[in-house]
Amino acid sequence: MRGILGKKVGMTQLFDKSGAVVPVTIIEAGPCYVTQVKTAETDGYNAVQIGYEEVVERKLTKGQRGHLLKAGAPMMRRLREMRYTAAPSLSVGDVVKADVFAEGELVDVSGISKGRGFSGAVRRHGFAGGPKTHGQSDRHRATGSRGAGTTPGHTMPGKLAPGQFGNTSTTVQNLKVALVDAERNLIAVRGAIPGPRGALVVVRESVKQLRRAEQAK
Repeated sequence: MRGILGKKVGMTQLFDKSGAVVPVTIIEAGPCYVTQVKTAETDGYNAVQIGYEEVVERKLTKGQRGHLLKAGAPMMRRLREMRYTAAPSLSVGDVVKADVFAEGELVDVSGISKGRGFSGAVRRHGFAGGPKTHGQSDRHRATGSRGAGTTPGHTMPGKLAPGQFGNTSTTVQNLKVALVDAERNLIAVRGAIPGPRGALVVVRESVKQLRRAEQAK
């Protein structure tokens, strides 16, 4: 599965061929270096490990430095693995750039969503809250009943409730690539992606698109 690491730059807008305004998110994608190649014969599965964001050597552990020196790659802060269904064609030391994707392709973008701290159920889950009449003065944003009383006598697992909102691994699927600028290492995708500006994101081929292609064979 083709993929690349990058940073979320921010949102802007482009004009398509018909002149319509399209909201896009700009991603600074790559360059990424192939630091390890795994195959089904040697590791039990096919995958490629890529590194992103060069960093000074002293900021890495001894194990990380040794791993990158063995691969002949620069000192990289971020390492991620991309699974492949078949043996990958990439080799250790290859460079993956933004042109790994083309304009018009569908991609999945994964990242850590913005953390919004401890939030109530109305904001976290979209609860409607209590009625604003019939004597209720302090239950407008309450969750309401949490379950039965004596039986079972406790809140069931998975019950929606207030708690930590955001700061979780999130994937947005089937985003269309609107622009690829390999010289400046930029990819623009239609719509929004997880995380704040500057956050690390992983851009991969669309899983649903690959499944459709396999089913069509």
